[in-house]
Amino acid sequence: MRGTLGRALLLLVPVLLPAPSLAQADGITIISDAFGGRDGLHHDWGYSALIEVAGHRILFDTGNDAARFASNAEALGIDLTDLDAVVISHRHGDHTDGLHHLRDVNPSVRVYAPGDEYFGGATPAVFFRRMEPGLPPEQRYFRGAVPAVVPHGTPWRGFDLVPGAGGTEIAPGIRLVENVAPGRDFGETPELTLVVETADGLIVLVGCSHPGIERILASIGAPTEPVELLVGGLHLLTQPDAEVDALAGRLRAEWGVRRIAPGHCSGEHAFVALREVFGDRFEHAGVGTVLRWRDASAGPP
Repeated sequence: MRGTLGRALLLLVPVLLPAPSLAQADGITIISDAFGGRDGLHHDWGYSALIEVAGHRILFDTGNDAARFASNAEALGIDLTDLDAVVISHRHGDHTDGLHHLRDVNPSVRVYAPGDEYFGGATPAVFFRRMEPGLPPEQRYFRGAVPAVVPHGTPWRGFDLVPGAGGTEIAPGIRLVENVAPGRDFGETPELTLVVETADGLIVLVGCSHPGIERILASIGAPTEPVELLVGGLHLLTQPDAEVDALAGRLRAEWGVRRIAPGHCSGEHAFVALREVFGDRFEHAGVGTVLRWRDASAGPP
């Protein structure tokens, strides 16, 4: 890891880069999404973003198609061999498929994942609580001698994989928070949120917000901890318009979100509703957009 945090987030400027290379400055670049105005990039149903802050380069999710993810990264001038970490918000393929490409070009990078058996871990102990000693050994799990740890396989062998990364501090002021979307039986979806602390408030990067964006905001300390910028998927695509409208109002009035850049599964109605509520603090941040912060003393962008 390189550098330490200390720059205040004073002014956010959305930019569609005219050239295929990134300026060396703090910001969030959207690599994969299904909308956006820049030519030469693939639109796809998935999400990926690169956050560069205080010398750290962290890839958040990897999109829905490895080839398109790789092509967009190249077009944006993003060097995937030069990453400090990768964060996978949750197990769904539209956030993980680019790992196939990443394993080819940067297999040694550390990959942080939620506490989900898809990324490894162990079989829940509940499976072995009701044993039947009267069965013959060949009909018993492990012939009746269940190991203390029963590891789960994962398709992502070959990485420096860290499952169950909720609560991890990747670097000073950069942390991961895990929440779980309720489901039936073992259908729960653990999801990681990336939180960056700045002097001006929190930067919050979400993948799909399956656990609910309000639950996520509560878990990171909002509204006591002000959220300067909320970026990513809010999972409102299938929600009734009235519910989306009400949530848009609460995000600003009750949760204290100051600026918002929704993407991916947020939904077109959410784009409209959030723009009405947030006004010039709404960013239509599709693929190719760079959300950049800088010191306001530098003058107009």
